[in-house]
This record gives sequence, structure tokens and C-alpha cells, in this order.
Amino acid sequence: MAYQIDFNHPIEIHFIGIGGISMSGLAEVLLKAGFPITGSDWHQSDLTKHLETLGAFIHYDQKPENITESTKAIVFTAAVKPENPEYQEAVKRKLPILSRAELLGQIMENYSISIGISGTHGKTTTTSMLSEIMLKAELSPTISVGGILDCIHGNIYVGNSQYFITEACEYMNSFLSLYPTIGIILNVCADHLDFFEDLNDIRHSFRHYTKNIPNHGALIINGSIENLSYFTEGLSCKVVTFGLLPSCQFHAANITYDAFACGSYDLMVKQDFVAHITLSVPGEHNILNSLAAIAAAYEMQIPLCQIQTGLSRFHNANRRFEKKGETHGFTIIDDYAHHPDEIRATLTAAENYPHNKLWCIFQPHTYTRTKALLKEFAQALSLADYVVLADIYSARETDTLGISSETLLNELKKMGSSCYYFDSFQKIEDFLFTNCKKQDLLITMGAGDIVTIGESMLRK
Repeated sequence: MAYQIDFNHPIEIHFIGIGGISMSGLAEVLLKAGFPITGSDWHQSDLTKHLETLGAFIHYDQKPENITESTKAIVFTAAVKPENPEYQEAVKRKLPILSRAELLGQIMENYSISIGISGTHGKTTTTSMLSEIMLKAELSPTISVGGILDCIHGNIYVGNSQYFITEACEYMNSFLSLYPTIGIILNVCADHLDFFEDLNDIRHSFRHYTKNIPNHGALIINGSIENLSYFTEGLSCKVVTFGLLPSCQFHAANITYDAFACGSYDLMVKQDFVAHITLSVPGEHNILNSLAAIAAAYEMQIPLCQIQTGLSRFHNANRRFEKKGETHGFTIIDDYAHHPDEIRATLTAAENYPHNKLWCIFQPHTYTRTKALLKEFAQALSLADYVVLADIYSARETDTLGISSETLLNELKKMGSSCYYFDSFQKIEDFLFTNCKKQDLLITMGAGDIVTIGESMLRK
């Protein structure tokens, strides 16, 4: 049984890796609840600077001395290993130690209506969409999102109501520490195969997640997920389906796209037309994300007009089909896609965006994912007219698998794709400036630091 924080008696808590997008958000929630917060990370960032203005004391190194006599509990991320010096010091002192997910679950228990948005992809966007709707409805939710959302000027918003909304990440089974009253499953695909054995293992975890929803709660799930009954059978909570199939309780009909690939559709609820929905974000995948957000909003009895307005004013979280600018006559967009399904969705959306040739500048994310889904990556990337590959972003891994971007390059060439590989960002920039033409569309893509290529090109 994990240590339980008493929110009525704040104590000093130390965050190992406080600069992470989720960790920084949880630290802010506790700061605003009166908890003294310390933390550590390797580099100062806008997120850590913000926490410091709120009163957090942050070390930009990680060493045992950072854990002091006043430290009463520790929070750590999945990236922290047992040999971490601060973690070891906490063990030595026999301090209570919580994972990020355990803390998130305990925070959620303080709210009577909590929404956990899960799925292999689409979590940040759907959380952001529903946040826009709830803010428009003046519900004053507390929001924890895995990206920077313009309407809250960051990744966290501390409201003053009984509503809490967050992403529920499956990696390391983090979401199994959450017990949302409204649980959303957007999709269930093979990913994080450095942790999960295979797709069946992933499906098993998502099934476990559905069992965490209380009897009085609701599961909102994509009706197109294979063998749907596996996830819904025997549940005591309400089950609501969404999707593009007419059999789904919430589905889209008569879909159209504008000149910038943003979708509009007729919202059908139990076969009845209820409203016309207009989105300000591109692609079919965002239609699905919006349907999930709408279904959740219905559960909270949010008026339809506020749902429509909230969705129409949502213009994407940062790094989700984000237009960075134009240079030398071509447009640069950045996208966080790092899974084949996400890549396919983004490049399909781009087909409806004004352009001549489509360039995808892709940085694979982790060796395990690249190796496990190599053919799927090649198939998805082949939707672009030209593919330019950067080196694999290792993240938490070291290369012990004999995999590289050149392996992916060879797979793409087998498919007849026009593809290139360069071992530095500067070489990629030089190549693009030489070869991209006016009216071309260039998408920097990946979960690492590939975004800096487009930003550097725009500065030049």
C-alpha cells in the first residue's frame, strides 16, 4: 500500500526530476495547496523557473545532499533508476517514496468528478479539447495536460471546483494508479514495447484500467477497438462508445474538410442528429478526439452550445500539427507524432493542407520502438513525398539492439520512397534549404528535439 499524503497537513516533498511536463504540473498543484516543495533536475527550463516563482526550491543537479532533514516524502518519475543518488538517500533515510502516478492518483481522489484520458495516442489533444469545453462552461476544473495549452498558458491549471482532468498514461502501467469517475480510452495499439511484452499485454493493462472506474462512473471508449467486449464485459459502470461507425453512440456523419484540412461534421447521438460541429484542427484523428471529448462533456451535462464553442476555439496544444511559420516560400509545421499510427494520421491530415510536395523530417524515438515497429514506421512515412531521417532520439535507452535510422532508411528504400538520412541537424537544414521549393509543406516530426530544426530554419 503506497504512502498516503494528508492534504490537510502539508509536508515538505522533494521531486526527483521536477522539470518534466507532468511532474512540474503536480508540483504546482501541491504548491498551491500549501505544500513546501523542493526538487531536482539537470537543467533550468521555463517550467522550473515558473515553479521557482511559486516558491519551489530547485537543485540543478542530483546528489544525496539535496535530501535534507526537512524532506518528509519523495516523488520520482519512471525515468529515475534505483541507483539515483537522491533515490538511494531517500531509501537510506526510510522516507516515504511515491511514483508520479501514485501521487497523481492521490490528488485525483480529492475531486468528486475526475476524468482520466487514456490511449496509445491522442491523450494530450483530447485532454486539451475537453479542457477548452469545461473552461467555456465555467466549471473551473483543475487541469494536468502533457503539453503546453495556450488557454491556460502552460501545462497545469488549478481550478476551484470538484472537477479534475488529466492524461492517463499507460507506460509502466502508470494509469493503474488512477481511479477516474470518467475514464476514456481513445485507442489501444502496440507501443512502449520496452515495457510491455506485446499488444495482448497492453490490452490486458487497459482492461485493468477499466476496472478502476467506480460503479457510479462511466467508461467512454472508441467503438472501433478490436474485440471491444474484452474491455467492457462485466463492468458495473456505464459504457459509452464513440467513433465513425454508425453503431457508436456518439458518431460523426457527413464529414467535410476546409482548405486547411480542419474537419466539420454532423454529430449523431444514438442515431439522432443533434448539432453541426466545426473544428479548428486538422485530420480525421481529431474528429475522433473531439467525439471522445463530446461524450465526456455529455456525461457532465455541459450544454451543447458550450461544447460547440469550446471545440471551435481549440487550436491544438503545442507540437500537435503546430504551424511554426514560413520561410523561402515553404511552410514549416511541427508535430509530436512518434508512433506509426500517429504519423499516418498526421500525414493523412496534411494531404488536405495546401501544399505542393510534402516533406517529413522524422526523428525516431527510442531504439526499442523503432525496432519493434520498423515496417509500420516505413509504411506510415511513405505517405510523404520525401522523408528525411535524423538519428534516433534515445530518450531513456542505450543502443543495444543494433538498430539505427539507416535501418529505417533501407526499409523505406525497399518501398520505393524518396528518403534521405543525415547524421546532424545542420546537414538536414542545409539539405532542406537547397531542395525544398515554394509551396512545399515541411513537417518536423518526433517526440525528441527535432522541432529545433524548423525553429532554426525560421530564424535564418
